[in-house]
Amino acid sequence: NCMGTEDALSYCRMKGWGKNNCHHGEDAGVVCSATNTPAHLRLENGPSRCAGRVEVLHHHQWGTVCDNGWSLAEAVVVCRQLGCGTAVSALGLAHFGQGSGHIWLDNVNCTGTEAALSECQARPWGSNSCDHREDAGVVCSDTSGQLPLRLANGSNSCLGRVEVFHNQKWGTVCDDTWDLHDAAAVCRQLGCGMALSAPSSAHFGPGSDPIWLDGVHCKGTESALTECELSNWGEHNCGHSEDAGVVCSAAESPGGLLRLVGGPSRCAGRVEVLHNGTWGTVCDDGWGSPEGQVVCRQLGCGTLLSVAPGTRYGEGTGQIWLDEVNCTGEERDLSECRARPWGEHNCQHVEDASVECSDSSITALGTLQLLNGPNRCAGRVEVLHNHMWGTVCDDGWDLVDAAVVCRQLGCGTPLSATSGAHFGRGHDPIWLDEVNCTGTEDTLFDCQASAWGNNNCFHGEDAGVICSGNS
Repeated sequence: NCMGTEDALSYCRMKGWGKNNCHHGEDAGVVCSATNTPAHLRLENGPSRCAGRVEVLHHHQWGTVCDNGWSLAEAVVVCRQLGCGTAVSALGLAHFGQGSGHIWLDNVNCTGTEAALSECQARPWGSNSCDHREDAGVVCSDTSGQLPLRLANGSNSCLGRVEVFHNQKWGTVCDDTWDLHDAAAVCRQLGCGMALSAPSSAHFGPGSDPIWLDGVHCKGTESALTECELSNWGEHNCGHSEDAGVVCSAAESPGGLLRLVGGPSRCAGRVEVLHNGTWGTVCDDGWGSPEGQVVCRQLGCGTLLSVAPGTRYGEGTGQIWLDEVNCTGEERDLSECRARPWGEHNCQHVEDASVECSDSSITALGTLQLLNGPNRCAGRVEVLHNHMWGTVCDDGWDLVDAAVVCRQLGCGTPLSATSGAHFGRGHDPIWLDEVNCTGTEDTLFDCQASAWGNNNCFHGEDAGVICSGNS
């Protein structure tokens, strides 16, 4: 029993949930005046009217859509409603910049068959748990003559295998004659900045049939791939092992690019991200295992070995781009994690975050290392536990304990068991204290010690070892 002024049916008087004397021949329905007038919709801040931040008009005010649950199904509906062809990608994390004012929709859930976004399920207008850093975006194929284009199998939308949409199917491009000029046209069309490289030989994995284009010839100045000299659709002499790829600078993309610097391989080092054409570091405030897992996944470097303590791989220079990064660990890309706005931080470069992944050469060194010494057989003792390197307290530390360390590392016999942070102070955590070995153990972890992380020490008491080996 409604008065007609309520905002939702749940505010009306009714019998209790599930209480009725009805059958489905009595199911009620509604026909509203707006059946044929879907909510107004636009894409803002993109390269064309068919790509940008999603905005909807409600109560005569434009507002954004939160990216919770935002996927290709919702993007398909947006592109259909706007007459912009098919959906190329569904983007989150304010890829096209942060909007302002209301966030009108959240948890939008479409089947992909709807004619308008207003037909999809969603939370009530204005009800959300978001801020504008989570504004949703869409890139449509655009029926205005531009060739529908996407980059597949990369860590973000600005690098990957080149795929084009033709005859209702996505297909790949053969790498015959593929070069940086061709890549430049792709990056420019996608709004992904400059072309950094034009990988060939299915660098981003082989696609599936069809192979649509071969022998692409661009000058490098084109704004879209359609302006280049293209072969006839489907004419090629290639296999998918020759699928072309692109890596763009992504200067305008929040995802940017990611690298690990200063380590023994590309899979270990100081974390750096590319934003606005400039590389910068990430502050280690809140940096932990979930963030490290995302970095290793994004770089294709296997699983997380450790989130190394600050400055393990030296201090960076220039910008500190990210601070207070907060990932669940399930994200494919660091840009999908929450963080403070770009460049906002209260850090110095001594707090630069680092990551070590399983595909680095570090894996071969095991879970014990000697750091800050003249060679790998002398230095501060550090152990790996719970994806973090930490030190050992010198309480009770002696030559018997050192003998086990030297044996474990294949470094001969102990010459000295150093105390008082002889090889410099490490970084938190202090993992072990009151280590008490008999000298016969195979590894330090077989010795008696306090529980992991249980200690009454500070880093001025970090233990060290000098072994007879010097390799």
